[in-house]
Amino acid sequence: MKAVVLAAGRGERLIPLTETRPKHLLPVGGVPLLERSMRGLAGAGVEEALLVTHYMEERIREHFGDGSGLGLKISYARQEEMRGTADAFRVAERFAGDEEFLGFYGDLYVDPVCFKTLIGAHRRGETTLCAVPVEDPSQIGALKLDGDRVTNVVEKPAPGEEPSNLGNAGIYVFTPEIFRFIKGTGLSSRNEYEVTDSIKALIDLGSTVRAVTIPEEGWLDVGLPWNLLDANERSLGLMEPSVEGDVEEGVSIQGPVKICEGARVRAGAYVEGPAYIGPGSDIGPNCYIRPATSIGANVRIGNACEVKNSIVMDGTHIAHLSYIGDSIIGEGCNLGAGTITANIRFDKKNIKVNIKGRPLDSGRRKLGTIMGDDVQTGINVNLMPGVKVGSGAWIEPGLTVYDDVPSGVFLRAEK
Repeated sequence: MKAVVLAAGRGERLIPLTETRPKHLLPVGGVPLLERSMRGLAGAGVEEALLVTHYMEERIREHFGDGSGLGLKISYARQEEMRGTADAFRVAERFAGDEEFLGFYGDLYVDPVCFKTLIGAHRRGETTLCAVPVEDPSQIGALKLDGDRVTNVVEKPAPGEEPSNLGNAGIYVFTPEIFRFIKGTGLSSRNEYEVTDSIKALIDLGSTVRAVTIPEEGWLDVGLPWNLLDANERSLGLMEPSVEGDVEEGVSIQGPVKICEGARVRAGAYVEGPAYIGPGSDIGPNCYIRPATSIGANVRIGNACEVKNSIVMDGTHIAHLSYIGDSIIGEGCNLGAGTITANIRFDKKNIKVNIKGRPLDSGRRKLGTIMGDDVQTGINVNLMPGVKVGSGAWIEPGLTVYDDVPSGVFLRAEK
């Protein structure tokens, strides 16, 4: 079976992380999000895939190439304008030909077993989609079912009007007839051509669309920064632990931990899994690496630092006596000694983050900093919960930062 993977979007709500990379290449458990899915496709028996790209498409092409490293044959098509999921699938018509194909949104976290479940449940000649139990179906398309047959897809229903607690997971097996319905799909209320409208047209004309339920823990829409932390934790839960790097005497390793070849963990460090330490990274001495932490390649974590439930990307240097909690730190950052990412409000209320210009409740009591690439902080900088720091920003020593820092700014104390 072929696969069509939508990987065109920028990820506006994930800024500043997506200022310098497509969201599909954000790391979870030490592996880019989309790479995890592509490996899952290969493991489910998919042999050929088309990536539909747009934003920073050259980065995606560079990373995946022809797919030979993943056991796939990968080709590419460009969505010229960002006009919705139906339009994105439309560009795959020639690739699909007269074959059935698996299609999904490439910014999802998907447990590889979900692809096998979908393919195993699919009946030739029908359309099949994955349904996932969700707490709030009003945030995605909610499904109305008669047995396992889908009778309606309700896009973002009003709270209390959801037809079920099953959401549309954005993972499908389509027949070639979907392209005929895509061509007849009009603009939605969001001014996009949406494939869910194409599917509703299929249903209205009597075609069979079936749903197969996948486990809630096997799927996640990674649309917001804190979703990335959730996806990272889930990925680490599936990781095969191993110690291939240099672990000095006096290091304590508890639980599932992967320490890659070329990494060094110095004496006195305490590493509590699930945790991942990438190749070439240097940890300690006397550090505490706490659960749900992913440390990328060639990262330096200095003496007496603590890192908890965080993603630290490649090439970052975190100097001694620093604390990184519930945070995402981009590539190539240099955090001065004593940098603290506060991760809990003084009043213990949920932490709000500015998303596309307005504060959004994260639903979390603990959330630290979301930091882009190439940020530099001076010594003893304190970053308050939920603060975003744009790529290339510098922060003067000794500052306590309560508000977001724009990209490229040198933040100084008022004189």
